[in-house]
Amino acid sequence: MNLFAVLKRVDFKNILKVIGIGLSRPHFIWPTIKATKDCISISTKNYGKLHHKNGPANAFRHAFWNYLIAKRCFKWQENEEVVLAWAKKVTDWHEASFPNKSLPKAMDLHNNKVGRFIFEQNREKSEQEVIEVLKLMALESIKIDGSSTLSDHKNRMVHILAQ
Repeated sequence: MNLFAVLKRVDFKNILKVIGIGLSRPHFIWPTIKATKDCISISTKNYGKLHHKNGPANAFRHAFWNYLIAKRCFKWQENEEVVLAWAKKVTDWHEASFPNKSLPKAMDLHNNKVGRFIFEQNREKSEQEVIEVLKLMALESIKIDGSSTLSDHKNRMVHILAQ
């Protein structure tokens, strides 16, 4: 992941916004970047390029990303509420900065929330144990469409495309 290539795709307003987010908790910047890189690497190792589609592998990646940001930042500040708020702020910024159609965006936000829930429920487990939990959840991911009500699938991963 090339940070400069990513930033070239973001408009100036959102660059300023992410700078503000980073300045609010500078000690979380490095663990967040590292979590992001590791999430992509682990998702690719487990699913190949499928995690870039809107299927169960993508649901895994979004949930794992949120879990991993919270887990890695928790090492710097042992306050669950703070790290969960940070993970939400960063990943919400990402969804706003890289526009998506409404259903994929809703799916991503939903799976992000699932990942934060998994952190709350599995904070003491190792990252490898949580990867296994999330892989099982991805296998049981619910296929949604435009008429789906995401609140009906609380704490469960959702996807749009079958893989």
